[in-house]
Amino acid sequence: MDNLKGTHNLKVSGKMKQLASEVRQLEDLLAVCTRCGMCQANCPLFANTRQEADVSRGKLVLIQGLIDQMFDNPKGVKKRLQRCLLCGSCSHGCPSSVNTIDIFLKARAIITQYLGLSFSKKIIFKKLLCHPETFNDVMGIVAPFQKLFFKKEQNFQGTSCARIASPLLRHRHIVPLKAMPFNKTLENKDYRVQGTGVKVAFFVGCLIDKAFPNIAHSVIKVLKYFKAQVFIPSGQGCCGIPALASGDFKTFEALVKTNVNLFSKENFDYIVTACATCSSTMIKLWPSLLKNGDKTLLTQIETLAQKTVDISWLMEKRFDLSKGMSKQGKSREVITYHDPCHLKKSLGVFKEPRQVILATGNELSEMKESDTCCGMGGSFNFDHYDLSSQIGLIKAKNIMDTKCSTVATSCPACMMQISDMLAKEKQSIGVKHPIEIYSEALFHK
Repeated sequence: MDNLKGTHNLKVSGKMKQLASEVRQLEDLLAVCTRCGMCQANCPLFANTRQEADVSRGKLVLIQGLIDQMFDNPKGVKKRLQRCLLCGSCSHGCPSSVNTIDIFLKARAIITQYLGLSFSKKIIFKKLLCHPETFNDVMGIVAPFQKLFFKKEQNFQGTSCARIASPLLRHRHIVPLKAMPFNKTLENKDYRVQGTGVKVAFFVGCLIDKAFPNIAHSVIKVLKYFKAQVFIPSGQGCCGIPALASGDFKTFEALVKTNVNLFSKENFDYIVTACATCSSTMIKLWPSLLKNGDKTLLTQIETLAQKTVDISWLMEKRFDLSKGMSKQGKSREVITYHDPCHLKKSLGVFKEPRQVILATGNELSEMKESDTCCGMGGSFNFDHYDLSSQIGLIKAKNIMDTKCSTVATSCPACMMQISDMLAKEKQSIGVKHPIEIYSEALFHK
């Protein structure tokens, strides 16, 4: 028995050495951190918990501890690494320019490879998300059955609550899947022959396709109005960030390859997205996390990343936003804008969405701390809903203080979180994307 126990301990020890060796590839990135603590002042999670382990500095110390084999608890490190919004606030305000998002994502992938994915995540990522057509079919089947589990509320946000007291779903006001996703509503996905201007390929994204198809329709309407040559490649997959955030690097890589193959076949000036997270993932994470892989693929990725832009950026830079806008006799609506972390902090895009809103003739009322994270954080919202809500309710109060009738934001995930929080507060405030506001002003004069 003692011999068997000793053999087991040797195997565990050997695996820990292998894990430490693989994590060691992050040492150069970790070395940049001076432990100054500036991330503490910028972290929205720390502002609520006041726990050092929730700050980037604390997480970096844990990763270094794995390398030095100071402890043998990779599950504990993974749990702490998952307790992060991935908002980039720490990197944005870091005087040493530590790329914490890259470090955390790479560390999650290495530890997940060591520990493995949960059964549910294997099904979601490897059997569904990794296969866009299957994913679309399954979501199409699921959508009609939502009413069995959720009851629609009468509120401005159009959210639904669970009919049963599920630990995961209780207290949540969920934006439901639409009965008809965007990918099923287009008879023609190639509008290039109808345009004479800029050539645009549209990357739709999962949430917009299935929960906010009106955003996608607004994008197409506006681009066609400005005579853009619009193309929507069929068979698009997820940008990969949900799988990557859970440490499933293989699914992330597979999705990148799927999308790169689709978009590299066509000639266009821009890939446009209406999702801040998709934009940031494609522009920043695709090249940085796959730079050590296939060189041909990397070249394609870098080419596409350089062409990828947010829809508000494209409109403000390439189009006359005042064209077709009639302000006579139009009642001015008070609108406030929430800056998605992945758009402002990651890509530096924040003026352009505001210009799109102002072009409609509406009043823009700036909220307090407009660029503070809303608390969504993708899977963070599912794993740490109480914390997510604490952060989100602060955002809701700042929105309410502006006395606006609509809050705009350029990220569908932020829209889901803000809708949830405003519904909790029983507020009659609509939640829209800037492109929706612009499209309504343009076509409903």
